Amino acid sequence: MVASCKIRFARGIFLLPLRIGKQKKKINMKKVICSEKAPGAIGPYSQAIEASGMVFVSGQLPIDAATGKMAEGIEEQARQSLENIKHILEETGLTMGNIVKTTVFLQDMSFFAGMNGVYATYFDGAFPARSAVAVKALPKDALVEIECIAVR
Repeated sequence: MVASCKIRFARGIFLLPLRIGKQKKKINMKKVICSEKAPGAIGPYSQAIEASGMVFVSGQLPIDAATGKMAEGIEEQARQSLENIKHILEETGLTMGNIVKTTVFLQDMSFFAGMNGVYATYFDGAFPARSAVAVKALPKDALVEIECIAVR
């Protein structure tokens, strides 16, 4: 089942109180970003948050939002995770070229070469900074999950 972002998230700007001395001011802290083209969050988190000109995209599993199905194989899973990131960034008017940092979580480091080959096709010119780590397990038994930070 694919969750609708409109049901799970209220789009908009959250104003949080900031106390400076005895004064209390409201400042624009964060904006929830949600794309119908990427799978809805499967827990208490947002697909992405925009704050201070930066967009923080939560880890994207390789799930196709249209079908709710997970891609098979490391190359297809890497491609789907990156497509999900691309759709979320498009919601904010950004592209993959705005990404400055990614973190790649792999079920096993033996998947690195397959992921890396697909990853390289999503960026032109200067690649973003990146960390890639192997983890004990990923949600839904995925082989890869990718998160990123983009700037305006």
